[in-house]
Amino acid sequence: MFFKKKKNQIDFEHLPLHLAFICDGNRRWARNRGLPTLLGHKEGLEAVKRVVKRGAELGIKNMTFFCFSTENFDRSKEEIDYLFDLFRGVRELKPKLIELGYKLHHTGDKSMLPDDVNAIMDELEKDTAAGENGTVNLAIAYGGRNDIVNAAKRIVKEKVKPEDITEASFKNYLTTGDMPDVDLLVRTSGEQRISGYLLYNMAYAELYFVQKHWPSFKAEDVDDCVIEFQKRHRRFGK
Repeated sequence: MFFKKKKNQIDFEHLPLHLAFICDGNRRWARNRGLPTLLGHKEGLEAVKRVVKRGAELGIKNMTFFCFSTENFDRSKEEIDYLFDLFRGVRELKPKLIELGYKLHHTGDKSMLPDDVNAIMDELEKDTAAGENGTVNLAIAYGGRNDIVNAAKRIVKEKVKPEDITEASFKNYLTTGDMPDVDLLVRTSGEQRISGYLLYNMAYAELYFVQKHWPSFKAEDVDDCVIEFQKRHRRFGK
């Protein structure tokens, strides 16, 4: 439905159930400030924290952040090592996630990650499993095609009968698990493509591209995204 709204007014009865972000522009943010590009990734993690906090305040049930793609492994060893160190630091999110009542979920190809990073993600998933307010989903070592291919391999390995495979059951073999489909995808930094992100989960997602680089993303920007979503007329092919 289309909701007529006053400027900067959020309709809390019609929030996106799943808000996904492509966190783009970390390195450009740093270069524009004359800083080492790696520092942009550090500030990008701070932006994730801000967005999670604001999303929780608004009542967004599911938030997914594209942090590191399967293609990002082609970057320099220095940058990859720096990013993995940042991912090891996500342990710091645990107290806040527990306070907000959010579960943490890792989406991505675990076989591509260092063992200790996988262990940290597993630990966070276990320690935040009691959260009932929603899910924060970190897409690390994630590629949409990779996820679909690996899901198909799991189905073959488990010898699932063709007649038992449905669109809904197939989703359970993806690393996104039981996350609902994406309602709104936000990509920062002015790029207008989805880069293989959540391909199976974005069949009817609304797309919103903003110019701001990810490290500059703030609470009010989350509000703007939600307001933009509520202006859209969603038909779902009907």
